[in-house]
Amino acid sequence: MDNLLRVGVISSTHGVKGEVKVFPTTDDSARFKQLKKVILDTGREQMDLEIEGVKFFKNMVILKFKGYDSIDEIEKYKGKDLLITRDLAVKLGPDENFIIDLIGLLVVKDDGEELGTLTDVIKTGANDVYEVKMTDGREVLLPAIKECVLNVDLEKKVVTVHMMDGLLD
Repeated sequence: MDNLLRVGVISSTHGVKGEVKVFPTTDDSARFKQLKKVILDTGREQMDLEIEGVKFFKNMVILKFKGYDSIDEIEKYKGKDLLITRDLAVKLGPDENFIIDLIGLLVVKDDGEELGTLTDVIKTGANDVYEVKMTDGREVLLPAIKECVLNVDLEKKVVTVHMMDGLLD
């Protein structure tokens, strides 16, 4: 299990005083108000950044990092991920998992037959949808609802599903 979770991606600079627009990859962008620091993944290294200011604009979060006071100092990080450690993550409820923990899990049908590997989780608003690459190479989309996803066992790395009528048509 990865100890770092992505909470956003720097999409662009904002103004000339070192602020950045961040596309949040968390369900609750208001959580940035409680964060005091994030980890910037530059691709070559990971840097701890202290959050000095948080604002919201449309679907974006505007962040100001301590020590970055001009557009020139911060614009090179456009497109880079902002991460946090698991201990700073929001507490999950029952039957909730981080997407990063689901990717790569083996998916088996309730009769024990291996279906394939979970490759993506699509956020639809109503319910999530699990994308599964089946053992025959095809892909199937499974609604992440109790009638279909029966169990997620992170320790055994297995998702057990019930194939509802019409899902494989």
